[in-house]
Amino acid sequence: MTQKRFLEAIIVGSGFGGAVMCCRLAMRWPGEVLLLERGKRYPKGSFARSPHDFAANFWAPAEDGQARKLNGLFDIRNYRRMDSVVSAGLGGGSLIYANVFMPAPAWVFGPRWPAQISATTLAPYYRVAQSVLAARPVPPAEGDARRTIQRTSLYADFARADGRTSRAADIAVFFGKGYASRQSGPLPLGEQERNRYGATQTSCTYCGECDVGCNVHAKNTLDLNYLFAAEKQHGALVETGSEVTRITPLSEAGEPDSTADGRYGYRVDYRDDAGTPLHALARRVVVAAGTLGTNELLLRCRDTLGTLPRLSQRLGHGFSGNGDFLSFVSGGTRAADPTYGPVITQFIDYGLQQPTPGQPSFMLEDAAYPAFAAWYVEGLRPAAGLSYLFNRIARTFKVFKQRWVDQLFSGKWSGSMSAYAHTALQGDLSYRSSVLLFMGQDAADGTLHLHRGRLALDWPQSSSRPLYDAIVACGKRFQQFAGASTYFPQPTWAWPVRNNITVHPLGGCALAEEPAHGVVSSLPGARGQVFGYQRLYVADGSLLPTGVGANPSATIAALAEWIAEDITGMTPDDTLGVPHA
Repeated sequence: MTQKRFLEAIIVGSGFGGAVMCCRLAMRWPGEVLLLERGKRYPKGSFARSPHDFAANFWAPAEDGQARKLNGLFDIRNYRRMDSVVSAGLGGGSLIYANVFMPAPAWVFGPRWPAQISATTLAPYYRVAQSVLAARPVPPAEGDARRTIQRTSLYADFARADGRTSRAADIAVFFGKGYASRQSGPLPLGEQERNRYGATQTSCTYCGECDVGCNVHAKNTLDLNYLFAAEKQHGALVETGSEVTRITPLSEAGEPDSTADGRYGYRVDYRDDAGTPLHALARRVVVAAGTLGTNELLLRCRDTLGTLPRLSQRLGHGFSGNGDFLSFVSGGTRAADPTYGPVITQFIDYGLQQPTPGQPSFMLEDAAYPAFAAWYVEGLRPAAGLSYLFNRIARTFKVFKQRWVDQLFSGKWSGSMSAYAHTALQGDLSYRSSVLLFMGQDAADGTLHLHRGRLALDWPQSSSRPLYDAIVACGKRFQQFAGASTYFPQPTWAWPVRNNITVHPLGGCALAEEPAHGVVSSLPGARGQVFGYQRLYVADGSLLPTGVGANPSATIAALAEWIAEDITGMTPDDTLGVPHA
């Protein structure tokens, strides 16, 4: 079907940029928009949980003409001085992100950004995207034990001790339609109802599994709002398991022509999971395959395949890891209970909103992980040290001895094993451990390029070391405050590896006023359009000329709304064209 039709638009990728573009363009051209996603759909309850299922829960590129062997959720990349974790699946990064919606601080839009884009420019688009994603703070506990998150007070107390303030973050998590619209309190945990666009969701169960895929659809992932409306209401065509391999402009006669400038449309080649080659034709193409996917595809089309030779020489420049830095503090004196609640609920600002000249700017967010991971940690502890095992045995024996003495003198035996089970399980390491997620303003001076046909990254880590050093120092202060026995910077930070890990790769296709400074136009009438080509657009994290320090999904979605408005001429609103939404 898609090989024979000449469509209005093809969207490559379904993350925050691709989902917004798919919905808005499908509203403009119903039934004439095709979205191609390399990953698969994830219906409710389909995310991996067992070790067996997790073994196949990774994504890897297939060889030409070969069936894909791994088509899971996590795409893990290893580069020079920087590793990255991104997502493959319908909904892109929203499937595994920590739900935070945070506009970029106004000062971020500085000299490296084009004059057409500022916090003021993007403000109305931030508001629309926030409303669609229903991002609000976690409901107050108000004495409800099931809504009490232990780590909230721990981080708030640390912030005060460190001369800072902890603030509740807006998170795209479903607590009921009434709570999202500010018309009522939250829906009880675990109860279901349809959201404003018609998708059935579950009020958050506080399971801490946001980052491995929400099996109850309590996350407001893109497949439950933007993509749901695009497909169900506006007839967008969605093909999953479809990896795009080539984009070629068409001649006036409708034939692939690498010398053309796109005014007559494009041919998009892709392959399915079985390795079958397919193609589709469209008047316009939006590349939104994520920073890594978009840069790799465009670099290949320019430098290897030669189908897009006009692309700017700035392609691949200005990569940022958004200052991501994950740390762990274990064995504290206070309860943290990091397996309960949405993954992130609050943040502590260290100069990101109002920077101090000459000082690194970053933020610290609390983080959670699934309860099943805590069992894994406890299972490893005996292997890590025999003293732990002997202490547990001694504690249990002490209880047994006391019960035996009580029986001897009273002549009674309760027959209960509860005390022994309580003694054996209490005091688990995870309950007194904390996960620290840092983000900040790095130098954004990495370069993406092709090496032996695959994407490679040069990350000059030294220029961002002041930021990372300040983050490590903050983590050590948290350790001291929590009375913790151990502080672990991210696992790959140990010498001699010293690799960063980012879950927010950005840049490489920077917005600019001219191709000498970027890859994509910021000018009116050509927003998001690639320099050198007509009707070829980019709409994802690769657009950002710098990192934003804050969680970038809000800025990516706002930029996509800004670009879509320029293409369609339609002012966006939060109804997504769904009646009564």
